[in-house]
Amino acid sequence: MTENRVSEVQTTQKEPERERRIFTFKATQLIWLFLGILEVLLALRFALKLIAANPDSPIAAFIYGFTALFLLPFAGLTAEPSAGGMVLEIATLIAMAVYALIAWAIERVVWLIFYRPHGPVVSTTQTSSSEEHLHNP
Repeated sequence: MTENRVSEVQTTQKEPERERRIFTFKATQLIWLFLGILEVLLALRFALKLIAANPDSPIAAFIYGFTALFLLPFAGLTAEPSAGGMVLEIATLIAMAVYALIAWAIERVVWLIFYRPHGPVVSTTQTSSSEEHLHNP
């Protein structure tokens, strides 16, 4: 009778705070993505108003309608100089700056609450063994 012993060693390395850092990174990227989209739409609104774009145009109507919600807190904040249908919406520029500051503040809060620096890597080793008995005639 012959005896064979088979051993298998499996080592796993894991960094405990890695998932939390990934979540933090993705959350902050989403914040900046939403801010970027809003800033582009507000900049387009500002430009369209400045060149006296036709408000009945579908794209202008969409941009004006969508951004109007974000400009409500700034309505009447400043005078809007206009000439020949062209409007200088200073409130839109102020809104862009305020929303950028708000996004930055939210991003910092998310970072402070959820981010964890690199920690030690934890290694786990599992050993399994089995014995096989072979019969020799």
